[in-house]
Amino acid sequence: MKWKSKPSLVKFMAGASAVAMGATAPAALAQDTDEETVTVADDENVIIVSGIRASLQNALNIKRNAQGVVDAISAEDIGKFPDTNLAESLQRITGVSIDRDNGEGARVTVRGFGPEFNLVTLNGRQMPTSSLGDGASPPSSRSFDFGNLASEAVAAVEVYKTGRATVNSGGIGSTINIITPRPLSDPGMKGSIAVKGVYDKSQNGDTDITPEVSGIFSTTFMDDRVGIALTGSYQKRKSGFNQYFSDWRDGYLGCGSGFENEWGAIPCDPNNDWRGAYNLQTNRPGANDVYAVPQNGSYNVSDITRERINGQAVLQAELIDGLTATVDYTFSQNTVDVRQSSVGVWFNHVTTSSEFTDGPVTSPVFYSENFGPFPSDLAYSGSLTNNRSINKSLGFNLEWEATDGLTWILDYHNSSAESKPTLPYGSNMSVGTAVFGVQEQRIDFTSYLPVISYVNAPGIDSNDPSLRFATGNAFRNATFRDDIEQVQLKGRWEADLGFLDSLDFGVSYIENKVQSAFGFIQNDTWGGLGTAADIPDDIFFEINVPEAFRGLEGANDPNIIQSFYGFDFERMVDLLENQFGICSNPATGSSIGGTCLAEQTTDRRITEKTISPYLEAAFSFGSANLITGLRYENTTVDSRALTLIPDATAWVAANEFNLSFSPDRDFSRIKGSYDFWLPNIDFDIEPVQDVVVRASYSHTIARPTYDNLQGGRTFNPLFRQDGGTGQQGNPGLLPYKSENFDISAEWYYAPASYISVGYFRKNVKNFIGVGGIQVQVPGIYQPYNGARANEARAALGQNAPIGAIRDYIFNNFPGSTVVQDADNDGVPDRDTNGFIIGRIIGDASDPLLTFDVSLPVNSDQTATLDGWEFAIQHNFWETGFGAILNYTIVNGDATFDNSQPYNVTQFALVGLSDSANAVLFYDKGPLQARVAWNWRDDFLAGYSQNPTNPFYRDEYWQIDASASYEFDFGLTVFVEAINITGENLKGYRRSEDTTFFAFRGAPRYAGGVRFSF
Repeated sequence: MKWKSKPSLVKFMAGASAVAMGATAPAALAQDTDEETVTVADDENVIIVSGIRASLQNALNIKRNAQGVVDAISAEDIGKFPDTNLAESLQRITGVSIDRDNGEGARVTVRGFGPEFNLVTLNGRQMPTSSLGDGASPPSSRSFDFGNLASEAVAAVEVYKTGRATVNSGGIGSTINIITPRPLSDPGMKGSIAVKGVYDKSQNGDTDITPEVSGIFSTTFMDDRVGIALTGSYQKRKSGFNQYFSDWRDGYLGCGSGFENEWGAIPCDPNNDWRGAYNLQTNRPGANDVYAVPQNGSYNVSDITRERINGQAVLQAELIDGLTATVDYTFSQNTVDVRQSSVGVWFNHVTTSSEFTDGPVTSPVFYSENFGPFPSDLAYSGSLTNNRSINKSLGFNLEWEATDGLTWILDYHNSSAESKPTLPYGSNMSVGTAVFGVQEQRIDFTSYLPVISYVNAPGIDSNDPSLRFATGNAFRNATFRDDIEQVQLKGRWEADLGFLDSLDFGVSYIENKVQSAFGFIQNDTWGGLGTAADIPDDIFFEINVPEAFRGLEGANDPNIIQSFYGFDFERMVDLLENQFGICSNPATGSSIGGTCLAEQTTDRRITEKTISPYLEAAFSFGSANLITGLRYENTTVDSRALTLIPDATAWVAANEFNLSFSPDRDFSRIKGSYDFWLPNIDFDIEPVQDVVVRASYSHTIARPTYDNLQGGRTFNPLFRQDGGTGQQGNPGLLPYKSENFDISAEWYYAPASYISVGYFRKNVKNFIGVGGIQVQVPGIYQPYNGARANEARAALGQNAPIGAIRDYIFNNFPGSTVVQDADNDGVPDRDTNGFIIGRIIGDASDPLLTFDVSLPVNSDQTATLDGWEFAIQHNFWETGFGAILNYTIVNGDATFDNSQPYNVTQFALVGLSDSANAVLFYDKGPLQARVAWNWRDDFLAGYSQNPTNPFYRDEYWQIDASASYEFDFGLTVFVEAINITGENLKGYRRSEDTTFFAFRGAPRYAGGVRFSF
């Protein structure tokens, strides 16, 4: 059964895809129209199936006619992509899985390789990327951010899983090409406008319905030789992100191993331990068991507001027969505001009690600490992140059909991406408050949501706002900018020489300029700032913990913290600035006058230039096709960095040490270069009708991330009694290189239906690991290990608490007490408890502070990854029902051994996991409906070095659904639901009991109308 629909809708999408494919690969895109069109009369339009089935047919055609392994997603109609988020659409492709930020698809993993190993291009162009992350590092991925582009402006997305000489290098997992519409691909006037409301149940407190508006318009004139296309969208979304979080001190070997005396290690014999009866350890780890203890634990409740604006304008003109010019401008702006309120505990690992699971990898069932006569604090912090990312791209394309068989394409674009703060506080800020009155604190890890509880000291209510002190605070001001200028000259000769079909040749030149700058101001007044009376009670608001984490096991535990108080962030900052000058007169750093914007004292810049000539030939031998190509990559890297130089140390609290920095700084410069030859061979044959067998071999590279390349040495402002830490980049890094093998078989047994099975194998080298050097800076001393501290330990005992050692120095070395006097007027800027300065005082000398500086290095490690991909797409005759099923198996030979302690260096592949999708759809007449299930198994998400500690993401699945009904006059009403069952997500360390994070998932609903013409 067929029905009338607008032929322009499907033609427009297929045409747009064909134009973009012409700039990247010579795949044919002729539609298999046997089931899609019929002619009913000479004076009537063609009857065409649109919607889900047409989208699947277009994607199938790309897959079937491409050389190598290529998958695709095509828009269902003009302005209608299958999912509201491009990443969430891509997860439907075999071998593709995603990570989520704030419950929404954000990062793509292909065949086990995460976003840093996948290159995302826009219409065949390498685009800049920008984000701020932690504020101190450039993005960990070079790929264009899916969150910056509205799906309504996308015609198709192609995923190249095998290397091609004609495709931009940079992805060893895949190259993902986003295609946007072009007006001359389908002459005439057409368009679509959609309005919808989004209801996100993850919101805290009152829930709002937020708007989304999008539209696309395309028309041609002057005998269809000139055309314009305009797309635009506006989206405002509110959501919540509520998470438990713990840092861990893990990787210790158990009692009897010789690790007992390290900070954080549990006491093994309470009878011989100076801490005495407070230490009650049950089922202590044995000598060969590896265990972990929590460093802290917190409940974090976040409110997120995101506003996204997208727009694209395209002007095309056929200047003369065979010569077409295209000018396009793309703009996107994404503003994200995250306000977080937290309550948490910090363990000093002194008088602890715990119970452990059985080994060899063991973790605490619970962990608690009793502070005896010296109560600790319950920390309540507030943080604010408000940043804006702006992407701009101006492009020019000239396509000339010089002869019947020769086509030239000249393509140029100048694109930028920039992220910066939008508020006068910086890009990432945190302000602490605390009540000093916790007698005992405990975390129970037996439930999905770990249960934090505490016992108040006599006469103290830790949840009483009137007892709150302001404590430490930090303001980070970061900016990031990436500018890419690229020119590509491409030629294609359609040969008529028997077995030689075509010859593709060309060259690409890219100049990529990256700048990452940041500065911070900080006050390490964690022991309290002023008095509790300095902060008015009405600045606080109550947050119900069981309600914030509803649905998670453990949220209704009667022992859990029942509530805590957040605060008005802006009002709190203004109050503390007026009373204590936290911004205008900070302990560390300096601010721009009249703001809390820190002066940017670290400035890192990279200039990367790449030239890439290539040649590729296509041959045919009856039912067989062969493509072979070679691409040459030559890259130079020039890195300059302006960083702070430390000039003094201070012991500011019992377990807090910090650096101060000199105002003097200068640029340093480091260079690097590399070149690679990247061959590819793709073979396919159709041994019987509708069965295609493929084999591919290629070399691909993925360049190091910007944070690894940037030069310059930075020192962390906080250090511990065992020394300081720092980081340094390495512009001389080589890219990852992968040798790829693929073989697959596909059976296209019916229109829009197929079965495929494929095997892939990747041999990867040039992995980037962490190296280290030890650095000492003249004049930078460690007060904890000097003669003053040694005298204190001789008097108090070698195991004396760190706070007691500090007090002894104050009492016996009065010259060590220093109050802050930043303006040198002889008057303290504010009351302090005094700092102990690292120095040489007579015979009481302090040793130089040793910094462990980490830097990325290419390791000699190699790894092999292989796997299987299975897929079936089936339409159930003329019922309108169809199904898509796929399953991916991924294996690697470099895995993490959790039974090894933290001081054993390891190498492992991250992101490897099996994944699966199941989609059931209905598309007949005016009604469309779809239900999709996506699953990803647990996987190693990453690991640190020095110490070596892993973290994993738990198994995750979710169900999404959508439905629409189209009326005769082009009006469609639709509804969508994401994560219908509200699935939650958990991360853990060496064992599933060591919860790293756990957050509450929630469904998101949308409904609206779309009008197409």
